[in-house]
Amino acid sequence: MSKPSASKPSLFRSARVFAALSDETRLRLVVALCAGGAMSIAQLTGGTDISRQAVTKHLQVLAEAGLVRDLKAGRERLWEFEPAQLDEARRSLDAIAQQWDQALLRLKAFVED
Repeated sequence: MSKPSASKPSLFRSARVFAALSDETRLRLVVALCAGGAMSIAQLTGGTDISRQAVTKHLQVLAEAGLVRDLKAGRERLWEFEPAQLDEARRSLDAIAQQWDQALLRLKAFVED
């Protein structure tokens, strides 16, 4: 039986994704971008007490993790969600879960014998 495994580069990229999403503000930005499509800094800060500068810094962290990207629309800079890295992180978690399931099955078989 072959063991599923997540490659080290994949796990490293996933760790960056999880670290970026560990901040409540960044998680809220991702949720907003998923719900509303590409948005400007002004749209993302509207109705909040977060400064544009703070949102820009949070978006930069998300961009470094591959979760968002910026687009130029005339003079405006829009931000949009990029799902590829999140999908890869989910696959890494799935591989880890399968490894745990197999380990638990081996333990169960050992205990029951």
